[in-house]
Amino acid sequence: MSQSLGEALPEAPQRPCEGATASSYRWVILFVAWLSFLFSFIDRLTWANVSVSVGNSIGMPVAALGIFATAFYAGYVACNAVGGIASDKIGGRLMLAVSMLVLGFCTFLFSFTTNLAFGLIVQAIMGLAAGVDYSSCVKLIVTWFDRRSRGTAMGLLLIASSLAVTATNAIVPSLAASIGWQGVYRLLGCVSAIIGVIAYMFLRDNPGQSDAPPRSKVALGALLANRDVILLGLTGFGAFWGTWGFVFWANALMIKGRGFSAVDAGIVVSLIGVAAIVGKPAIGFLSDLTGGRRKWLTVGSLVLFAAMLMVFGTLTDQLAFRIAAPILGLGGFLYSPLMGAMLAEKSGPALAGSIAGILMSVWQLGSVIVPLAVGIVYQWTESFNAAFLTLAAGPIVAVICLLFVKESAPSAQ
Repeated sequence: MSQSLGEALPEAPQRPCEGATASSYRWVILFVAWLSFLFSFIDRLTWANVSVSVGNSIGMPVAALGIFATAFYAGYVACNAVGGIASDKIGGRLMLAVSMLVLGFCTFLFSFTTNLAFGLIVQAIMGLAAGVDYSSCVKLIVTWFDRRSRGTAMGLLLIASSLAVTATNAIVPSLAASIGWQGVYRLLGCVSAIIGVIAYMFLRDNPGQSDAPPRSKVALGALLANRDVILLGLTGFGAFWGTWGFVFWANALMIKGRGFSAVDAGIVVSLIGVAAIVGKPAIGFLSDLTGGRRKWLTVGSLVLFAAMLMVFGTLTDQLAFRIAAPILGLGGFLYSPLMGAMLAEKSGPALAGSIAGILMSVWQLGSVIVPLAVGIVYQWTESFNAAFLTLAAGPIVAVICLLFVKESAPSAQ
């Protein structure tokens, strides 16, 4: 099969769901995947709400608070590609169940952190465990949902990350005040492990009667060399730079730079998650209505995101932050289900886990680098605005790269 690097790869054929039972059960698959994804994100985002307390308890300076987030995402990036390929080889069900069990254990273990070295090691292992979640979930969604419903399914799945932002910021500060940051991590560890058991019991890898993985007519190496896939990798890097840099630094920046309490800062960030919860399934459904057109909706989301990050850095009072937060949330999260669906349409079901995992590794490099980058900028400049301009650079780069992506024509697949 001849394919130039500048052309979009056709979506590989997939088997339809066999009968009404399989068609209905796909919603069970989506719910269990969603539940796993939700608590995987809550486990990782809790640090943003308790970082100041943990830093005080073990004597960490504010500029070093981002190092735990970097340790987590170093492990996360390291495992994404391997986990994605494993999901294609042995199935998303087993990979997601093991991921949640190990993540639950390590989240519980982190509550015993008394020094920097121990905390960094546990966070890195947590990242390794969580590194399988996205590719496993995408593998399941692409296998159970076709192109005509995939945008909606991805939007519903990725509500989990936004709900995690909202729930974590709304609940964790008060919960930590009640039971301590150690109690929060122990509780989350137990819940995450239970979800791992649920995933093993209820997930199924295939809507058909055979569990044999579908074969792809496109080699993984050729797919990774495709120009559009490379550009989508750079786009995701810039987008994640802005989104997760904001999530991990917004609370601390508002506390240190604007004098907010931990609870008030948490409310602002939770409003961002509320907007994304509503917007993600809506944008996915809208892209399905257009027959799978995702590119320009993604561009619009990222342009809005960059603009609102620059605006956010100029704000000073709580009311202004609360008004701006939902608008920033739309820009900062709506691109994710669209880009996930775009990747699925490049790979097809047979390579969905591999391409999602490998590209997520590239995307998450932004998450690895940005906590330290923002910390350094803020330490040098002591400028709230400079920190947010640093965050805005990511989605600006993402927009430039995405403009050169050639989107495949809509199809009925």
